[in-house]
Amino acid sequence: MSDDIPLPPGLPDWIADHVRLYLSDPKKAHLWDASLGGGEGLLPTLLLITRGRRTGRVSMLPLIYRKVGDTYVVIASKGGAPQHPAWFLNLEAEPNCEIRVGPEKHDARARVAEGAERESLWSQLVDIYAPYEAYQERAGDRQIPVVVLEPV
Repeated sequence: MSDDIPLPPGLPDWIADHVRLYLSDPKKAHLWDASLGGGEGLLPTLLLITRGRRTGRVSMLPLIYRKVGDTYVVIASKGGAPQHPAWFLNLEAEPNCEIRVGPEKHDARARVAEGAERESLWSQLVDIYAPYEAYQERAGDRQIPVVVLEPV
């Protein structure tokens, strides 16, 4: 995929700026200042590139991740909103995606962690970004998905 992918409409400026920095200087953008989102310290981020389930358009978004073995784990929190983020719904419809981790680019396939695997991965992500716990409380009955991105 090329770097001229449009940003999703309505992104806050700080997220759009992060994507632009990621595209121009991925090494610098790889670590994100979590204080912008209520966390602490510098956290690793990747760019997730998906295809819209309705529009077919490609879009990208930065997400905090944790590398577990050969996989990358992200949380579909949407800040604790009662509905899933669009990128997650796109992955449900088409699990094949692209991820950019610093300067590396990988084709990947997404799957949702379940059961004990989900609980373990959730804890590992909360360890690096504590606001996920508050997001889950705000989400009410929606269990926030833990998404495993497996390079292919």
